[in-house]
Amino acid sequence: MAARGAAQPRAGPTSPRAAPRRPAAPAPSAAPAAAAAPAAGPAPGPKPLVVVGSVNADLVLAVDRVPAPGETLAAASLQTFPGGKGANQAAAAARLGYETFFIGATGTDANAPLLRAELEGCGVRLDHLAATEGPSGTAVILLQPSGENSIIIVGGANQDSRSWALPPAAEALLRTAGAVLLQREVPESVNTAVAEAARGAGVPVFLDAGGVDAPLGPRLLAAVTLLSPNETELERLTGLPTDSPGAVEAAARALIGSGVPQVLVKLGSEGSMLLTGPDAAPLRQPCVPAPRVVDTTGAGDCFTAAYAVATLEGQPPRRALLFASAAASLCVRRVGAMPSMPSRGEVDALLAEVQ
Repeated sequence: MAARGAAQPRAGPTSPRAAPRRPAAPAPSAAPAAAAAPAAGPAPGPKPLVVVGSVNADLVLAVDRVPAPGETLAAASLQTFPGGKGANQAAAAARLGYETFFIGATGTDANAPLLRAELEGCGVRLDHLAATEGPSGTAVILLQPSGENSIIIVGGANQDSRSWALPPAAEALLRTAGAVLLQREVPESVNTAVAEAARGAGVPVFLDAGGVDAPLGPRLLAAVTLLSPNETELERLTGLPTDSPGAVEAAARALIGSGVPQVLVKLGSEGSMLLTGPDAAPLRQPCVPAPRVVDTTGAGDCFTAAYAVATLEGQPPRRALLFASAAASLCVRRVGAMPSMPSRGEVDALLAEVQ
């Protein structure tokens, strides 16, 4: 089994919590005191979000356009950013002020310290981040002036079976989480085992459909509480068109018909749509416009993570959709995936502007 990272002190962007207020001392009394009742312990806090997934070093090349077959283009720049769908979502949730654990693996290459440091800086708990001998996951991203991107991924440690021999403490964490968030940049066997363990303990499982272009296995689908594809992924998963709002709804209902309880479709500049059951009317959320789109890398990860956080906080679905849309709007205004994840203060300020 790969060596796993030692427990890390929790750090994060949020302000420290105030110390608990001490109860006032009882007033003196001449009467004999009755037997004191046992002191009540502190109320249990909210259960954490556990993200299981990939962490990558993103090599971002700024290009005017994607090259045609056989064509060579010059890039204006090359930058390295921390990313990976799992790590992006963990960073997004932690930056939004919610206690978040990440279960995954870096390699032992030169990129590994950068990836760990960025996650720590976002406040993510890394008690179960492994270091698997070999290269970390890597993504090559062609970033166009419009902010649109094309991505090629080399799995590295994310696809190495040695990364996923989870210790008992990690398995226990899955069974006591508030929710588990998955993506598709790790082996499906890992996602299936994690989802079944969580669902068996009554823990909701959110699956972002981004990552590998392949059908979802029936065991994984049966363990998922909410599936979140974008319109392209929705078309691939169902074989149905998604070129109009009605077509998107029909394809999402096909997924509901296959047994998925809820489907949340990310529609880019067209916003999002949520179906919460076979007979439920769709909830549609327009996007929160960005003054300028700089980089869309990680925006879908930010949206899904923000929706999960809002749900765990008890926000109703329509409010949760708006919260996630505001977070994604802020994300696309900056370059890079993980570094572009907004803070809770930024999201709350934008919500105050748009409401």
